[in-house]
Amino acid sequence: MNRKAYTSPGAVVVGPYSQAVESGDIVFISGQTPLNPETGLLVEGGIEQQTEQCFINLIKVLDVAGLTMDHVDKVSVYLTNMDNFSGMNAVYSKQFNSPYPARTTLGVASLPMNAQIEIELIARRK
Repeated sequence: MNRKAYTSPGAVVVGPYSQAVESGDIVFISGQTPLNPETGLLVEGGIEQQTEQCFINLIKVLDVAGLTMDHVDKVSVYLTNMDNFSGMNAVYSKQFNSPYPARTTLGVASLPMNAQIEIELIARRK
């Protein structure tokens, strides 16, 4: 099976991977950290600002694949501090419409560039 990769100039890649890969009608969007694509640096602020930047980056990747947040079926959120769950959730809740995608939130020891959060998506062409 052939893979089709998508890359958005509006999001940052910090390693040898595709920002998104399409397989059949499923599009796997790689985890996005809260990097500002103009500076390549983490956005300043707390978990709310970092969560917002993750979604800005994810939406840019979805856009180049011709998708929107309404196409997202599964979300995985990685937090370096589970005490940030409510702050992340406040921003997260504004990103989707009902019915909401399935979600997993995991606590992790660390993330690239000392980010507090990373979010990945699985979307489907509907």
